[in-house]
Amino acid sequence: MIKNLFNLQGKTALVTGGSQGIGKAISLALAEYGANLVINYRSGKELAIQTEKEIKAMGVDCHLLACDLSELNSAKTISGFLKENKLEVDILVLNASVQFRNPWNEVTPEEFELQINTNFRASLFLIQELYPVMQEKKWGRILTVGSVQQVRPHQQMIVYAASKNAQLSMVRSMAPEFAKHGVTINNLAPGAIATGRNEEVLADKEYKEIVESKIPVGYVGEALDCAPTALLLCSDAGRYITGQDIFIDGGMGLNA
Repeated sequence: MIKNLFNLQGKTALVTGGSQGIGKAISLALAEYGANLVINYRSGKELAIQTEKEIKAMGVDCHLLACDLSELNSAKTISGFLKENKLEVDILVLNASVQFRNPWNEVTPEEFELQINTNFRASLFLIQELYPVMQEKKWGRILTVGSVQQVRPHQQMIVYAASKNAQLSMVRSMAPEFAKHGVTINNLAPGAIATGRNEEVLADKEYKEIVESKIPVGYVGEALDCAPTALLLCSDAGRYITGQDIFIDGGMGLNA
C-alpha cells in the first residue's frame, strides 16, 4: 500500500527551528505519521512548549533542545544532547535560518557572520555529526530548507540568498556519496510564506499585492503548504529522490 511508505513509526527526527513557522508544520507532519521528534529552537520557549504539547498529543515522543546554531560548537552541543538522551536521529530537517533586510552596502560583519554561520555552517557540521549513524543503519533522510531566493535573490537580502545557494551546493555535493548508503538528501525551497518572519512586511497591503503579482497562483502560501512535500522526502515514499531542489512557491521561481 502506498500509504505504508509514509509510515515513520520508530524513526526519530531532529528539526532545527522546529517550534514555529515552516519548521513546526514539518514537525507536526512527521509526528502525525509516527516519528518521534527532537525540536531545536533558539528562543521563544513558550512556543516550543506549545509545539511539544501538540506533538505529544499525537502519541509520539518529543524532546526540546535549546541551542543557538550560530555558535561554533552548536553541532557538538546537539550531538551531546542526543547521546545523553540515548537518541539516534534518522531524519534531519535543517530548517532554522537567520535573515536580515539591508542594502548590500549596509551589511555589517556581525549580520554576515550570523547568517552564514546559522544558515550554512551549522548545516554542514550537523550533517558531519549525524550522518555516520544513518550510514551505519543504511537508512537516513536529510532535508535542507532553502528559499526561492536561490533563483530570485532579494536585493536587500544578499547574504541570506547566498547562504541558501551555498546550502543547495552542499546538498548536490553530498547526494551521490550518501545514496550508496541508503541516505537521501534534498532541498526544499519555499517561496513567499506567511510566517512570523514575514508578518510585518505582508501586513502592508500594497507590498503584499506586489509580492502576489509575482506568484502565478496569485497568493502567499502557508507553512502547511511545505509539510506534505517534506513528509514525502523524509519517508520511504521519497526513497528514489535525492540531490533535488524542490520549490514550494506557487510558481514564483518560474519568473526568475
